[in-house]
Amino acid sequence: MPVDFESYRPSDLPDEDTNGRRILEFLARNPELGFRPSELAEELDIPRGSVGTTLRRLEQRGLVRHKGEYWAINAEAYDAHTAAQIGLRAVADAFAGDGYDRTDDWDADLPDLDADESGDESTDG
Repeated sequence: MPVDFESYRPSDLPDEDTNGRRILEFLARNPELGFRPSELAEELDIPRGSVGTTLRRLEQRGLVRHKGEYWAINAEAYDAHTAAQIGLRAVADAFAGDGYDRTDDWDADLPDLDADESGDESTDG
């Protein structure tokens, strides 16, 4: 499905119903434990080859950590991201239906911050 590229803001979390999300949610339910990729594959019924690749991608995002062959949730990063998402959702819900929400071009009448006070476009030079 195409999206408006300029306004699109991807989430750091993997999409719903993906192996990455399943692994993260499982690790988040067991934050004090570390698991081998083979254990995650068996527990979550994910192909073993997919688990290692997915864990490395999650590690690059800072969402998981590992010691040796054991992987665990990076609880601070996961909790911070989850809290931010909940907060953004609460703000969106609180302001849903207000004038800005109903008017797509609400910013059309805002002053041009690149123009000087005389109304001339500023120039760098």
